[in-house]
Amino acid sequence: MPKKKRSALKRIRQTRRRTTIKTLAKSSSRTAVRTAREAVTGTAEGIADAVRRAASALDKAAKRGAIHKNAARRSRSRLMKRAAKKS
Repeated sequence: MPKKKRSALKRIRQTRRRTTIKTLAKSSSRTAVRTAREAVTGTAEGIADAVRRAASALDKAAKRGAIHKNAARRSRSRLMKRAAKKS
């Protein structure tokens, strides 16, 4: 059984850490978008705040590479359109 190289072990550690960070970013952005959509479709107060949080979460996820930057922009644009229609 050959030994694993130190560099390979380091890459495994880095990948685990990066995967965790990206998964958390993607999950939080999805949750924020879902909350904002519910705020826009319902009669809930604080639509602007929910949309702002969702936009921020999408931008952070794109910055970390969890989602593509154009996908974040597209989601953000669609969310803003819905919010503008509601207002």
